[in-house]
Amino acid sequence: MMNTMTTYTSDVQHVGLPTTDLDGTIDFYTKTIGFELAGIFKNGDARCAFLRYGHITIETWEVEQSAMSDGAWNHMALDCTDIDAAFANAQELGLDFKDSEVQSIPSFWDNGIRYFNIYGPNREIIEFCQII
Repeated sequence: MMNTMTTYTSDVQHVGLPTTDLDGTIDFYTKTIGFELAGIFKNGDARCAFLRYGHITIETWEVEQSAMSDGAWNHMALDCTDIDAAFANAQELGLDFKDSEVQSIPSFWDNGIRYFNIYGPNREIIEFCQII
């Protein structure tokens, strides 16, 4: 019997927001809204920042051109407890994958992350992410 994906997740981890102005985005969310800067990390040649307010975390990263319109949020990530088991379960469930395999970014947090993305019924991106 297949499990629902909640078997491998514990909570919402973050929402993703691409930006053409990382410093301005950090300033807005920290100085205007009241978020705290949790960390800035390299991702290739770009930077990525995590901002926290209460129970919500925003992952914002540098891109050449952000949407600059309604729908600018890129994805929602769920905190994953076992990324390999979650990926196998998602395959068994026949979910619509954006990624064909589990990805990693070793420069995030202390030991990196492993993640994969699926599409929801409205082509929204849902990320399953395990902080290593």
